[in-house]
Amino acid sequence: MTRPLPRAHFNSSPLVRFLTESAMMEAAQETDDVGHKLGDWLNFRQAIHLQSVLQADVQSADPLPAHIQRAVPISPAALALHVDKLRAQLAESITQGAPAGSGLTLIQMPAAELIEPVDPKTAYAPYRRFHAAHQRQMESSLRSLRASVRWQLSKRGGQLQQLALLDAAFENILSEREAALLGKVIQMLEKRFVQALKLHLKQAYETPTGTATAPDGPGQALSWLMPHRQALRTALLAELDTRLQPTLGLLEALTSENPDP
Repeated sequence: MTRPLPRAHFNSSPLVRFLTESAMMEAAQETDDVGHKLGDWLNFRQAIHLQSVLQADVQSADPLPAHIQRAVPISPAALALHVDKLRAQLAESITQGAPAGSGLTLIQMPAAELIEPVDPKTAYAPYRRFHAAHQRQMESSLRSLRASVRWQLSKRGGQLQQLALLDAAFENILSEREAALLGKVIQMLEKRFVQALKLHLKQAYETPTGTATAPDGPGQALSWLMPHRQALRTALLAELDTRLQPTLGLLEALTSENPDP
């Protein structure tokens, strides 16, 4: 019998907690009806494919990329250290910039200023690009990491090999839906930013007496902008932890089945 996937509640993920605490979405009600939840995510074709995976012989699985197949099996403890290292590097890339020797692309936060005249329709564009670039880097790095951890499971055979096959199917089936949902995070952050920017411009140019005042000058750091820059980093860190959950679940299964002496 195939080992069940380690249990995880998406509603309790760091990303969902961040969005809920930031009042960007309502708190979801927990339910144990996993089948109903999954049914909402899968269309008929995807459901048929998943059923075929559950019934397939593990030996018929598609081969992994060559660079992963050449990897040497390592202990669960060593694999956990590798996962932790990549997570730390991606987190540092978000908060400070890519660490030296990590192989990650340097993605710089836009300068904390707005150049006059300010157009609320385009002012968020640099932050949108910053967010999307980090999402692409996380997607690439963590997809490769997840495949590597699956390979470590598959080399153990038996239930762990079946679990690796099942995880690959879920990743392929749900990746498009996941990308669409994560893309909405950028939209919610942008909406908050534009609302704050419009309020800032209104307050900067209008006094209680109705006389105009000058806003912060060109190149001057904007105090109202700082919370939004921090929220952007916090959202990316929460997304990083959410994206890591499937890999951590696989690692947990491997550790439980093959504990280090």
